[in-house]
Amino acid sequence: MEPDQAFLEYAVKALADHPESVETTRTIDQMGVLLTLTVHPEDMGKIIGKGGKTAEALRILLRVVGMKGNARVNLKINEPVGGKRDLSDASTKESDRGNKTVDDVVDEM
Repeated sequence: MEPDQAFLEYAVKALADHPESVETTRTIDQMGVLLTLTVHPEDMGKIIGKGGKTAEALRILLRVVGMKGNARVNLKINEPVGGKRDLSDASTKESDRGNKTVDDVVDEM
């Protein structure tokens, strides 16, 4: 395992409640190194952080680790299936939302 991938796994497993679900893949293309991260759906909030601050910090540290090996390292975080933003449920929620009136919304409060 390369140092950048090992660092990412170490840092994310330290943050996650489900470290056994942390998976990383490393690919190299013309843009540099791409690390893809997959975590348990319950850990997404911790990995991304408030306003994306934790994910941005991980990206910055990965760039620094990559500089030691003269590589440009990028991080992609996969959206887990069954997460809070599951797209299969979004279409039904949006269609239901469009049929409500202001009175319906007030009554729900």
